Amino acid sequence: MKWRVILEPDHETGDWAVWCPELPGCVSAGETEAEALENIRQAIALYLEPDTITLKPGAVMREVLVT
Repeated sequence: MKWRVILEPDHETGDWAVWCPELPGCVSAGETEAEALENIRQAIALYLEPDTITLKPGAVMREVLVT
């Protein structure tokens, strides 16, 4: 799956900040553009990893398709 990411250079340090606009709070950085891209790949994978959910008695979990 492809995700848009935004890279911005830090002119003071030379590092790169990177974030994914569709995933609020999913940010990373790197010393090079390539490192920042690899780091955001890892951050997106962690962001999308499902959390453990404890359901209350009587609760039902379902999945929905959004198109």
